[in-house]
Amino acid sequence: MVTSSVRANLVNHSSLSSKLRDYYTLTKPEVNLLILMTTSAGYYLASRGPLKVGGLISTLVGTLLVASGTATLNQWMERVWDGQMRRTAMRPLPSGRISSREALVFGILLSVAGGIYLAIAVNVLSSLLAIATLLSYLFIYTPLKRKTPLCTMIGAFPGAMPTLIGWAGAGTAINSQALLLFGVLLLWQFPHFLAIALMYRDDYSRAGYRMLPSFDRDSRFTRAEILVFTLALIAITLLPFSGAGALYLVGMLLPGMFLLYYVVKLMSSTSKAGPSRLLHASVLYLPIVLAVMMAYRP
Repeated sequence: MVTSSVRANLVNHSSLSSKLRDYYTLTKPEVNLLILMTTSAGYYLASRGPLKVGGLISTLVGTLLVASGTATLNQWMERVWDGQMRRTAMRPLPSGRISSREALVFGILLSVAGGIYLAIAVNVLSSLLAIATLLSYLFIYTPLKRKTPLCTMIGAFPGAMPTLIGWAGAGTAINSQALLLFGVLLLWQFPHFLAIALMYRDDYSRAGYRMLPSFDRDSRFTRAEILVFTLALIAITLLPFSGAGALYLVGMLLPGMFLLYYVVKLMSSTSKAGPSRLLHASVLYLPIVLAVMMAYRP
């Protein structure tokens, strides 16, 4: 028979595991995967000679800590409104599984630890870029989500910063190639996040988020916006990168046409499935483009 003490230990273990899962959820691991991917691309493309694996790992660890802290503090700031949306109501904070104080302390500790770690283990520039990303995301982008649809444009800048953090982590000065990589991620965010805004338009509206223009009830403006930014994205990927030739252009055009196909489908249909398909297409597109760029590292 299972004794009461054993049962109590099992309950405590289950409770601890559940708590740890909630803390892990606060860090938004699915977003962090994207951040680590783009940071790695920046580090690799900036590297000269053999890749310094230790330096890459240190850069990723520090960036992950800051990104996790940013995600946690963002949810702490938006906990009341997250509780008003179906897609976020069961997150650890609005559901009450994690207290506001716990999340605040956890987010601050992660952020400070990441900033200090980057400064000591990598370099000061990577740390400053990571801190600037955190501050602009939390104190500019996050409040603007409830004030203006321009928040997506402004939020794209901190969203693209991991590329530069990775670049700086390799000890290379920020140059035109770094800015090209930054521009790719900057423009990619528009079809990606505007697709999400279309998918959850009613949910965002219910919580008072102004992710889309109020005049654009039929979404035509937003769909046209997605098209324009996608064309700009494809164009910037075709710019010369490290003297790459015809194969590079083909490698960029193919995923570009793939993404554009789903954008055109979105333009020609009001189906609710359109934004979801575009979202998934954008997730497939980005790693392919980064892989092509990395393949042509000098």
